[in-house]
Amino acid sequence: MPQLLPLRLLETVGLRAPAAATRSASDDAAPALPTPSVTAAPATTAPRASVPGDGFVEPSTDTGGPLDIDTRLERTAPLSIIAPRRIGESDLAVYPLSLGASVFGWTADGDTSLAILDRFAALGGNFIDTADSYVGGRSEVLIGKWLRERGNRDDVVVATKVGRHHENPGLGSVSIVRAVEASLERLQTDHLDLLYFHDDDPEVPLEDSLATAEWLIESGKVRYLAASNFSADRLIEARIMASSGLPKFVAIQTQYNLMHRAEFESALRIVAAAQGLAVMPYYALANGFLTGKYRSKSDLSADARSVRASAYVNRKGMRVLAVLDRIAAEHGVSPASVSIAWLLAKRTIVAPVASASRPEQVDGLMAAAGIRLTRAQMLELDRVSE
Repeated sequence: MPQLLPLRLLETVGLRAPAAATRSASDDAAPALPTPSVTAAPATTAPRASVPGDGFVEPSTDTGGPLDIDTRLERTAPLSIIAPRRIGESDLAVYPLSLGASVFGWTADGDTSLAILDRFAALGGNFIDTADSYVGGRSEVLIGKWLRERGNRDDVVVATKVGRHHENPGLGSVSIVRAVEASLERLQTDHLDLLYFHDDDPEVPLEDSLATAEWLIESGKVRYLAASNFSADRLIEARIMASSGLPKFVAIQTQYNLMHRAEFESALRIVAAAQGLAVMPYYALANGFLTGKYRSKSDLSADARSVRASAYVNRKGMRVLAVLDRIAAEHGVSPASVSIAWLLAKRTIVAPVASASRPEQVDGLMAAAGIRLTRAQMLELDRVSE
């Protein structure tokens, strides 16, 4: 359950009006956010902005946090057309799944990575998530090769992160600029659609980092700014600074899945809703555990992903998989698809980040956007994963 926030904090983030105010609580509600029940053309071409009546729903202003489940979940038929979702206050509209590229050049070699990207685009995907530190920049190199060879840069929303590369660490002004220039070169593009600060950097004043991002945006090298692994307090601080003209974060990344919920389902979710931030959960499949691949200790190996997934091979994990298996059978899909569909039915979630090591794995990831779980199924998954 989301924790309750103090009245002063609720007033700060905009979820509750000050006592002296005369306007209604609805005036302070967060900006409209997309829901999974909208139908529109697939987002395989240029992004579009939202319009009134386009399926965006105001989050609840209740002090316990935003209403977390779409009230229209009883309509259980699968979606035949997948609606693009808008990223926060930007004009970027994306298919509601972000292809994670952390495996490119690592568990997926060069040719396999290009084939995965081809499959993703063929199924309507247009949102790619990478970082300058993934395989020392090799991930960006492969994406850049694909964009150049396919000639589809204008059809793809490219997000990358800076702050962890060993040559340009942290969020100091020089590091950010050098990191962005290096990413642009590896990606073979003249701009980044979405730039994440990969981690908070307490050694650098946030105002300085935002001012550097402002210069990059004004120069056309970056379109929009986002934050990864930032606390609720720092997001509030950043929004206060934005009131003086510095760029706003339009999205956040945080770890969130059926096996890892508490970190997001607290102040962070409430602040994200209040600020209209698009949430892109990473580790959407809990390092592969929610695919059903790891059901006993004998299924584990020595690779990094398997080691991380081993933390979930326990009684709780088996209970979650049992429910996923049953719901997946009811919908005729995989447990991975249901796991991502659960995320997509949560308010503020725009595009979970999930990766594939083989092209055929992409189909199950993309199918999640067309699954409409029932309210009973959502509540059962909530209960078993608490």
